[in-house]
Amino acid sequence: MTENHLTSGVSQEEIQSVLLKMGRQAKKASYLLANASTEDKNRWLLAMADALERDTDLILKANLNDMETARKNGLSEAMLDRLMLDPARVRDIAQALRHVVTLPDPANRILSSTVRPNGLRIDKVSVPIGVIGIIYESRPNVTVDAAGLCLKAGNAVILRGGSEAFHSNMALTQCIASAAEAAGMPHGAVQLIPMTDHAAVSVLLKMDQYLSLIIPRGGERLIRMVVNESTIPVIKHYKGVCHIFVEKTCDQEQSLKIIENAKCQRPGTCNAVETLLIHRPVVAEFLPKLYAYLKEKNVEMVGDASCRAIIPEMGEAVEEDWYTEYLCKKISIKVVESVEEAVDHINHYGSGHSDSILTQDEKAAEYFLNLVDSAAVYVNASTRFTDGGEFGMGAEIGISTDKLHARGPMGLPELTSYKYKIYGNGQIR
Repeated sequence: MTENHLTSGVSQEEIQSVLLKMGRQAKKASYLLANASTEDKNRWLLAMADALERDTDLILKANLNDMETARKNGLSEAMLDRLMLDPARVRDIAQALRHVVTLPDPANRILSSTVRPNGLRIDKVSVPIGVIGIIYESRPNVTVDAAGLCLKAGNAVILRGGSEAFHSNMALTQCIASAAEAAGMPHGAVQLIPMTDHAAVSVLLKMDQYLSLIIPRGGERLIRMVVNESTIPVIKHYKGVCHIFVEKTCDQEQSLKIIENAKCQRPGTCNAVETLLIHRPVVAEFLPKLYAYLKEKNVEMVGDASCRAIIPEMGEAVEEDWYTEYLCKKISIKVVESVEEAVDHINHYGSGHSDSILTQDEKAAEYFLNLVDSAAVYVNASTRFTDGGEFGMGAEIGISTDKLHARGPMGLPELTSYKYKIYGNGQIR
């Protein structure tokens, strides 16, 4: 539990002192968590959920403070909505913790077991990572979601939320940590950095003697800063430049609905489609349908020369568009000659997140699935399914476009590592 409320204007020496103390407490707690039973962890999570509902009024009072400050600072309506808590949202956060209780414990599972010719038995066993730092923006629910997932996997966690949600995050952390510690959770297992100074993040990112992993959740600018400064391994995705390739054999009516869903359902998410590639044999027939269809949905479209030759009023796509994550109702469109060219374009301009082919050609589908170098590759489906809940993981700590050690939606198993346990009876080499 975080004990001091320091906000901002703290000296570098005090920041260093506070964070090193938090690191020591988290490291000590992590050893106890690694040996905690599933029953213990579930009891702590249920205590957290009950406390959130019990202390809702205190949490909402803290959130009102943040909301008033955010309005004065001119935050957008979308950001204010992400920040806002009400009784229903607090209940949803508590219910999310109760759902984590129902998920399988990913720690201390035997992943493989072999007996060597000399009689040694070697078990490969999943274990918690240790201490995880989560750096995130805006949404207070991430405070509880991240804490609950890390705890279920047996990890201690140090949280650093955005300054706009500081009072909300403090109230949430104090609520859940106090309740869980009263139920037996080790002190220091769940902590929030109690200051808004940016210098605190720089200190945290150098604490490799205590932390084993950093997970940033937020915009590309935040994530690049974390990667550049951290001496601790980072799992991240910079952005979601997701593609859909409309291959010549596709079901065109089905394709229109998939593209609409991928672009319009929630355009501000990292798994929304940003670039559409259309196979030349079908472009003259398909593009006018698509243009009329998306125009009705208020989608802005920019295209290459081939697209604009068919739809002259379409805006011009420039080189920068192919790299751009719009996060709004805008999409870039390009004509390609083949599935090979589509794959080359995606691998060059994409972000390794989520890409889809719309086709009835099994050979083209398999080529696309095998050659596109992304975390999630689809056939005849929307990219919007790249999500822990939609993948059946039950919960998600984030999405990774890295390849080590996690890729794609990260659930509880991705919050573990492994060790080898070797059983002998006197063997020597």
